[in-house]
Amino acid sequence: MLILFTSPSCMSSRKAKAWLEEHGVTFKEKNLYRERLSIEEIKEMVRMTIDGVDEIIAKRSKVYQTLEVDFEMLTMKKLYSIICENPKILRSPILLDKKRLLVGFDSEQIRCFLPRKVKAFYLEKLDQINQY
Repeated sequence: MLILFTSPSCMSSRKAKAWLEEHGVTFKEKNLYRERLSIEEIKEMVRMTIDGVDEIIAKRSKVYQTLEVDFEMLTMKKLYSIICENPKILRSPILLDKKRLLVGFDSEQIRCFLPRKVKAFYLEKLDQINQY
């Protein structure tokens, strides 16, 4: 199941949600500020990163700046606890399924969440357009 973690005031979150709905992608939306993240969800996000925690942490956020924490020196348990207690520290949107993680909205990269049938349909239409 695709989960879309959003921030209510984030334009990129709204774009990602609109894009998924427009393309008929089934997803569950989870508002980072209203619904408490589980430790398992945080672990899954961290596990799916390529560049580590820096990929999901919003270093320009007020929360990050007020924490004054060296994230490189934290134990994983403490990191999970900080994120759980301070969800505003996460970048948004975050799209997560069992195989992929996408942080932020990118109109090209989000296509990886399209079901195969839909991808095949779009590729066929693109081929038809390119033939003319």
